[in-house]
Amino acid sequence: MDDERFRSLKNSLQTVAETEELVGFLEEQGTFSFPALENGLFPAAIAHESTGYQSIWVRDNIHVAHALNAVGKSGPACRAISTLTEYFIKHRDRLDQIISGQASPSEVMKRPHIRFDGNTLGEIDEKWAHAQNDALGYYVWFYCLLLTQGKLEPVSGTLDLLAAFVRYFESIRFWEDADSGHWEEARKIEASSIGTVVSGLKMLKRYLDQSGNWSQFRYAGTPVSADAVDSLAQQGQAALDEILPAECIQADPLLSRKYDGALLFLIFPLGLIQGELAETIMEDVRSHLMGDYGIRRYLGDSYWCADYKEMLGEEDRTVDFSDDQSSRDKLLKPGQEAQWCIFDSILSIIYGQRFLQSENQEDLEKQRFHLDRSLSQLTTSESVFGPYKCPESYYLEKGRYVPNDITPLLWTQGNLMMALQQWKQTLKAPSDN
Repeated sequence: MDDERFRSLKNSLQTVAETEELVGFLEEQGTFSFPALENGLFPAAIAHESTGYQSIWVRDNIHVAHALNAVGKSGPACRAISTLTEYFIKHRDRLDQIISGQASPSEVMKRPHIRFDGNTLGEIDEKWAHAQNDALGYYVWFYCLLLTQGKLEPVSGTLDLLAAFVRYFESIRFWEDADSGHWEEARKIEASSIGTVVSGLKMLKRYLDQSGNWSQFRYAGTPVSADAVDSLAQQGQAALDEILPAECIQADPLLSRKYDGALLFLIFPLGLIQGELAETIMEDVRSHLMGDYGIRRYLGDSYWCADYKEMLGEEDRTVDFSDDQSSRDKLLKPGQEAQWCIFDSILSIIYGQRFLQSENQEDLEKQRFHLDRSLSQLTTSESVFGPYKCPESYYLEKGRYVPNDITPLLWTQGNLMMALQQWKQTLKAPSDN
């Protein structure tokens, strides 16, 4: 009965009431369950320990918290970001040592750790690809967004910490720093990481302009000026102007990448890229990365490639491949990349926002098309994970696409929740008809 009701609700969605009924149905099924630790942090997935996804990732927490905040659930969003702030203050020396030159950013374990033990806020000793400027940029962006919205008040050490982030981004020369980025893989100079830091710096400046706290904005007693923050953001923007709409334009063919789904996040939620450039990136993703079940992160992605579980033991599936990915890449047959479930909902949101501006029927059709794809990615009652769960991706197992073991992924849930919210906004828009 549930399956029939879901199909009926999914296929209609002609009114706000129908959309709310679908959201209510999915909430009853636990699709939008975001279990947090006692301190408010979110594990990346509600998955068994062998996946490693019970750890806390800074990036995933920001995306989940942003989604909750975007649909009016700011309480858990503020709780998560407050605990993340506590974590960064606790490990502030990671920033200070690189700024002072005591530690080198080329030693990635000396950088701020972007994956950690959420229960203790302690670092994990295991080697990991911690050179992830996007994760740090997301933190600065979202924390300052909540401060700007008046949903959070700065705590003791907040301004000092944010000033340390500015000096850190300056020290590593983020606009030309090779990092492991959204996908935690081989280090390269990538637009999706540079753009995230630029967004963080712009939101920080907006907060300081609004609050008038520039006089207290200091690092080690030395003022950090609005001009300094502006100048850093401009350095990043100049690098983006050279790289976009590609992700990486380095000469090394193993690093160079024309298309990458992570660029979508610079359009939403960050709002950094708009207009024709945004259109180019979206069409690149749709033309080159979109599959029948989801959207590839990038061409040649070997993570959860066909028969991944047969070729790699449980412990080897999520290890750090950032230094040498060649062994994993050898497992991939062309065209058999995993198809991820975090992107269609983002495209649906972007087209929905565009439709509210343009009233262009094509934007509306694409919004609905990608929303339908997002809903079709939910697991069925036959799934080993149970029905109506949001997978990380679909991968080929013995010739058919099935959800991978990271099901449900909280990031996917958050994106779908926002896409349904955006659909309601579209339906509420006045029609000329």
